[in-house]
Order: sequence, then structure tokens, then C-alpha cells
Amino acid sequence: MHPSTFEYLMPTEEQQKSMAAIRNAFADCMLNVVTIVPEGPDRTYLLRQLRECGMWANVAITRNPDGSPRREE
Repeated sequence: MHPSTFEYLMPTEEQQKSMAAIRNAFADCMLNVVTIVPEGPDRTYLLRQLRECGMWANVAITRNPDGSPRREE
């Protein structure tokens, strides 16, 4: 793991735009799940997993595969 793994990493302006776009995509997906999938433990699990995937997408936007911060050059 990269030494900065547990440190706050301020996203660049471009990364913030990407993060907003991915949040919107996950929000749309969650709305579809709530609308289509019957209420119950499976839907709850699905929504929690979508939330987790959204958070990991943000990590992928701000970090390189080795965990180092992705910086604009």
C-alpha cells in the first residue's frame, strides 16, 4: 500500500468533475433500484453495495493502480 493510503487526498478540479459525474450515475442507478426492485433485505444489500462501489469509484479517480495519488501533470 502507498504511504498516503489513509491520508486525505484533495481531488483536483478535473477529478471533482469526474466524481460528480460518477455520483450522478450511481444516483440514477439507485433510483432505478428503488423504483423497480421490491423492498426487502436483498434490495437493502444491493443499495449498500452500490454505495460502496460509488466510493471505490472515487478512489479510482484520485489514485493510480499502485495507490499513489493521481496528479494532473
